[in-house]
Amino acid sequence: MSKRQENIATLEQRKYNITEALEFFQSSPKVNFNEAVDVAINLGVDPSKSDQNMRGATLLPAGSGKPCKVAVFVEGDMAVAAKESGADAVGMEDLAEAIKNGGAEEYDVIIATPDTMKIVSPLGKILGPKGTMPNPKTGTVTKDVASAVKNAKAGQIRYRTDKAAIIHGRIGDVSYTPDQIQQNLVALLEDLKRNKPPSAKGIFIKKATLSSTMGAGVEIDLSSIKF
Repeated sequence: MSKRQENIATLEQRKYNITEALEFFQSSPKVNFNEAVDVAINLGVDPSKSDQNMRGATLLPAGSGKPCKVAVFVEGDMAVAAKESGADAVGMEDLAEAIKNGGAEEYDVIIATPDTMKIVSPLGKILGPKGTMPNPKTGTVTKDVASAVKNAKAGQIRYRTDKAAIIHGRIGDVSYTPDQIQQNLVALLEDLKRNKPPSAKGIFIKKATLSSTMGAGVEIDLSSIKF
C-alpha cells in the first residue's frame, strides 16, 4: 500500500467540515505540483428535462487558484477594451482560423459578442466538447466583453449539470485556507440556489464532496456552513 493509500485509509465514514477536509488534503503525501481542490455537488434536478438542466457561472471570492487564458471574438473599440481588461487574444476570422488549426487548446474561456456568433457558431464542434463554446447563460456571449474578461481572470468558474445531476468545479487549491475554500463554496451554493429551476421538487442541494487532484473525495457537512 502506498503512502497516499495509507492516508486515504484514515478517512472515517462520516461527513467532514471544510477545515477537516482541507487538513486531510494537506496531510497527504506531497506531489510535485499544487493540487487543486474540486467540488462535486449533487442536485435534486432531472437533467433529462431541458428546464432542469442547469448551466451558469459563479465568480469565486478567493479565485479558483488557476491561471485563465481568455480569447475574445470582437472588433473595433470593444477589442481595445477587451485587451485592456487582460484578454490573451482578440480577433474575428483570424481567431476562428487559429482555433480550427488547434488553437482551442490554448484558451480556458472564449467570449463573444452577440453579433460575432455568426463566426463562432461554426466552431461548435470544436468548442462544445471542450466546454468553451460561448453561451449567454455563462456570461460568455455579451456586449460587455471588458467585464466578462475581468470576471474570467478573477476566478469565475462555469458549471453545468452532468447526466447524473452533478455539477463539478475547481474552487481553489491545497494552499488555500479553510476560510477561502468556504467562501468559494458558499458563493457557488448560493448561486445554485438562486438559479434553482422552478420545476425541481424535493431537496435541491443533496450532497457536496471535496477532493484534491490526487486524493479521495470527502463529503462535506452542509449543516456546518451557512448559505
